[in-house]
Parts: sequence; C-alpha cells; structure tokens
Amino acid sequence: MAPVKLSMEDMSLIASFERITGASAVDVVRDDDADRLIFVIPSKQLGRAIGKRGSNVRAAAEAFGRPVDLVEIADTVEEFVENALAPARVEEVKLIEHKDGTVVASVTVKNEDRGIAIGKDGRNVARARILARRHFDVDNVVIA
Repeated sequence: MAPVKLSMEDMSLIASFERITGASAVDVVRDDDADRLIFVIPSKQLGRAIGKRGSNVRAAAEAFGRPVDLVEIADTVEEFVENALAPARVEEVKLIEHKDGTVVASVTVKNEDRGIAIGKDGRNVARARILARRHFDVDNVVIA
C-alpha cells in the first residue's frame, strides 16, 4: 500500500467526519469532478459511519454541503477495488502489468451489476480508479 499524504484541510475534514459519525477515517479525497467527498473507513467501522438508516452519512453530507461516499479499506488492491465498486457484485479483479510499467485492474462484475459498477456518468468506476491510484499505485481500473 502506498503512503497517503494528508493536507491540513484533509485532516480537518476527517476530524469533522469523525465528530459527526463517531467512526474513524483513514483518508479523504475531494472529488471535485463529481462534487463529492470520498472517505476511506477502517475495517469493521463502515456500519457506524453509515449509521441507522444512513443517518450518520446523511448528517455528514449535510454538514459538508456535498455528497459523501464511503469505502472500506482493504489489505490488497483486489479487495480494495471490490469495496470501492460496492454494491456491485464483483466476480474477479485481475491486475495486469503492461510493458510500459502501467498497472491496470481489470474487473469482472455480474452482468446485471455492470451499470451499478460503472455508475451514473462513470462515478463509481471513477471512485475506484481514484482510490486504487492513491492507495496502491494502480494506474487504471476498467470494467471488463
């Protein structure tokens, strides 16, 4: 896993998120293209971050004034990409290293979940791509 650098603004966002939800976060990404915040949550804390019927994540979105996405951290790039594409049911994540040194995660999802994996305007696959690059030095994520 690549070390992630947090700015003072990132640390402030994480502190606010933790205060609002009661769950800790290990990273935050400001995705200005999709006008959202993506928080990376430690294992076993996703439920707390979401809250009963989504109350915590909704409160965080209201406080930040933009949608909040949550992704559970993982030890392997394959599992992390799978988490980033949730709720799509991922069948397989294959890492392909090209001759030029670029690494691509090729993801196979159930046919009926293909739209979910891609997301509206490609938002879900973009989230997986951003996080895989930031945490595991994967250059691209493609839905096969």
